[in-house]
Amino acid sequence: MKLLAALIFFTRLPFWRITEVPAAYFKRVVDYWPFVGWLTGGIMAGTLWISAQFLPMSTAVILALLARLFVTGALHEDGLADFCDGFGGGTSREKILSIMKDSHIGTYGVLGLLFYFGLLWNLLSTLSLSLACMAVASGDAWSKFCSAQIINILPYARKEEESKAKVIYDRMSISTWLPAFIAGGLPMWLFLNRSYWWAALAPVAVFFLLWQLLRKRLQGYTGDCCGAAFLLCELSFYLIINLIYTNLW
Repeated sequence: MKLLAALIFFTRLPFWRITEVPAAYFKRVVDYWPFVGWLTGGIMAGTLWISAQFLPMSTAVILALLARLFVTGALHEDGLADFCDGFGGGTSREKILSIMKDSHIGTYGVLGLLFYFGLLWNLLSTLSLSLACMAVASGDAWSKFCSAQIINILPYARKEEESKAKVIYDRMSISTWLPAFIAGGLPMWLFLNRSYWWAALAPVAVFFLLWQLLRKRLQGYTGDCCGAAFLLCELSFYLIINLIYTNLW
């Protein structure tokens, strides 16, 4: 039931038709975020592989990105845009939170998305097809695990009724943290050559930097911060994959 709640929360696929999920389960959806990464990363990798059979790699990457955007409803990208607007235009904790809650996108949000998608497209397009597919399947789940740790080390920055999703996530217990860790790392262990495992350190480093920023500026996190953390961690993963690939070949 908790996994179903996570699939309903983090995707726009009609999992809600299976059965009605009690509201309490949505407080635990971050525990299963890496498992959702198996689905979203798998769809993205599958779209990339199929598209590249009859289209240029650069076009196939765009279609793969669109596939994930369709599945997630651009949930994380919306978070990144709000994050960039808030921290780009906010000078105080209250101002940052106010800007991030505004549904309108600003200059910083637009620039943030442009740079993000530009870098992501370039990093994946320059990899071999097989490596790009394996990197996508691995990076999605691992980056979601890394960014999920934000709920364990920071408090929520708003009151529950002020949350966009109207829910505050419960912190992970040991019994839920370990399966999440395995779910995040397993695709990388299965699909990537050991020489690329060093890329796993990049999301950890990016998460540490974001944690310091959020601790200092917000004294907590929001749902937008979770989405932004995931995308930035994932981007750093592909960056190191690309650097290793370039030096190997």
